[in-house]
Amino acid sequence: MRRRTLLTGIAGGLTAAGAGPAFAGGGRRVLHVRPGDSVQAAVDAVAGPGWTIVVHPGTYREVVKVPADKAELTLRGATRDPRDAVIVYDNAGGTPKPDGSGTYGTAGSATFTSAAPGLTVRDLTLANDWLRADHPEITGTQAVAAYTYGDRTHFENVRLLAHQDTLFVETTALDTFDRQYFHRCYIEGDVDFVFGRATAVFEDCHFRTLRRDVTFTPKGMVFAPSTARANPHGILAVRCRITSAAEDGAYKLARPWVPSYETTAWPSLVVRDTRIGPGIDAVAPYTNMREAYPWQSMRFAEYRNTGPGAVITVPENRPQLTSGDAAAHTRRACLGGWRPYA
Repeated sequence: MRRRTLLTGIAGGLTAAGAGPAFAGGGRRVLHVRPGDSVQAAVDAVAGPGWTIVVHPGTYREVVKVPADKAELTLRGATRDPRDAVIVYDNAGGTPKPDGSGTYGTAGSATFTSAAPGLTVRDLTLANDWLRADHPEITGTQAVAAYTYGDRTHFENVRLLAHQDTLFVETTALDTFDRQYFHRCYIEGDVDFVFGRATAVFEDCHFRTLRRDVTFTPKGMVFAPSTARANPHGILAVRCRITSAAEDGAYKLARPWVPSYETTAWPSLVVRDTRIGPGIDAVAPYTNMREAYPWQSMRFAEYRNTGPGAVITVPENRPQLTSGDAAAHTRRACLGGWRPYA
């Protein structure tokens, strides 16, 4: 019950989604959501691009979906502390749908989903508090906090909390290279908890692996990219830190995900200028998801990382970029003309 206790402690109890949002005066395109309101109702009330939804302190237990026609939307907490406003739900991939049409699947389990281009989310917590221990009958244990696709997605000072598959960074189609930028975010989980096909840059973020009461290792992986072969950039983590609540060496840094629906994928991950704590296996930080797609054949590399989890003891297990190669793996190189960091 760790997750539910944590969330209640942050927000002071659960608030049921109910009434509609309050509009700001003066003709401004701003909606305010307060305890007792529904964040989804505010999203539904947005009429055109460039609106802002302000979520006031409280815990909002609901699923929120932002469709593609809500372009350039900003969803932000009313304070600068992301702990104050929490959007949380508890669907898993194997959770049966109420209408009896099957289970939600990985993407469908997400508490927060956005297909909108130009989305900005800031100063919020997005969480999925589904727990394996509470549902031993369910084998589809993916439980996504945020599922994002759509170009120019920007998360700033956001907390993303779940266990398996916390953050799904995806693209609108197999042949599009949607860009996503995460700055000063906190992301925690256990299995493949940052995964997907997008060009996703993480800068000054904190990744934390969770304690798991299992006897096997590895107990999980931080990253599982599924980058399209034609895309020169996948997941980039720069100036981040990786810590752990588990024992030393219990986690891998990454494994490649080659989906059954896109077997030509060529996963790309660069972790650079990042402090890697002892929770990551320094001797063998990468592993395979399927033997048919060994990690050694993927685009995995590191550059100037520090910390006990970054120590190079077996060089062939830790591919390193040259300084020349590193110039091609920066936020500017990945994001092109879109510069949310400016």
